Amino acid sequence: MSQQFPPPGPPQPGYGYPPPPAPKKSNAGKIVGFSCLGVVGVVVLLGVVGALITGGDGKKSPAPPAAAAASQPAKTPQDPAVQPSQAPEKKQPVTVTAQKAAFKASVLAQGDGYTSVSVTVTNNSAKPINVNPLYFTITDTNGTKHASQLAADENQIDTVELAPGENITGAVTGKGSFTAKTVTYTDGLIGEAVRADVS
Repeated sequence: MSQQFPPPGPPQPGYGYPPPPAPKKSNAGKIVGFSCLGVVGVVVLLGVVGALITGGDGKKSPAPPAAAAASQPAKTPQDPAVQPSQAPEKKQPVTVTAQKAAFKASVLAQGDGYTSVSVTVTNNSAKPINVNPLYFTITDTNGTKHASQLAADENQIDTVELAPGENITGAVTGKGSFTAKTVTYTDGLIGEAVRADVS
């Protein structure tokens, strides 16, 4: 339905027809304006309430006054609580000790051209570890590494799994006659190496 305007009146002398009446304004602009203002007001209100709930302005609580701190007796260097504490030395997860040992040929040894070292492996970790003669190498005083020879010595270290706190002792043997300087144990083929000087 179209909007009806009253018929124009007679023309005014010198002006022509009078202008049509202005259309009525709707309140849609006011409604949109107040709606946006309401949304902004709600967001601000939620921000204020959130700040109050979480502790306010985010500043840390002030430190106690200096007078209160001064009222407590100061600890002197003679006070045992101030002395540096002797923390217990942290044990390595695996420890290895090595000593010179006489070679005792097994029935599988080919001759007596071998050098043996008595090795003790201790598991100080919380997990089980594997011990195998193949996990050891011996380095001589010239810096040459010698792979472990299987079944050459009667006292060869066994292939075992050590539970936490357990240890095992046995011989690790290298081919040839040399002076052993260090023994290196690796838990598995890619584990961390542990080295011990031969005493």
